[in-house]
Amino acid sequence: MSNELNYKSNPLNGVSLKQLITQIVEQYGYEILHAYLNLNCFKSNPSIPSSVNFLKKTEWAREKVEGFYLYQYKNLPSPSFSQQQVPPRDRIIPDDQVPGEPAELTLEDAELLREQNAEKAAEFDRKPTNKKSKPQKSNSPSSNAKAKNDPWAKFRHK
Repeated sequence: MSNELNYKSNPLNGVSLKQLITQIVEQYGYEILHAYLNLNCFKSNPSIPSSVNFLKKTEWAREKVEGFYLYQYKNLPSPSFSQQQVPPRDRIIPDDQVPGEPAELTLEDAELLREQNAEKAAEFDRKPTNKKSKPQKSNSPSSNAKAKNDPWAKFRHK
């Protein structure tokens, strides 16, 4: 019974993928959808049938679009960390969170968001890892070069 109530509170309940795409395309257009979601189905020959086809086959992309629908189009507050781990169609939306008006999105905002994400990724790449480095073997350069050329070199002399 509680699972049934959870699905009723989710704005995705009863909305087909075709209806979802139609609503967000009418609101934002393909250019903004591509800018925010970076999915090729919204850039190369975009159409509702081809986008639905792609999203039915590609689970990660469908979840990305469904999340966009919930948190940009329906303008719900960001989910908790535990709810982020659940696919959007299975998320529990608290009763006090009511869908609002679609968010105002621009291409400039999409570019800023993309730059911020790139900075975060670069910062993450710069952080030192806690992995211990493997000790280097001290072989002579000539045997090392020979082993690289002949994969069986170290076994031939035994």
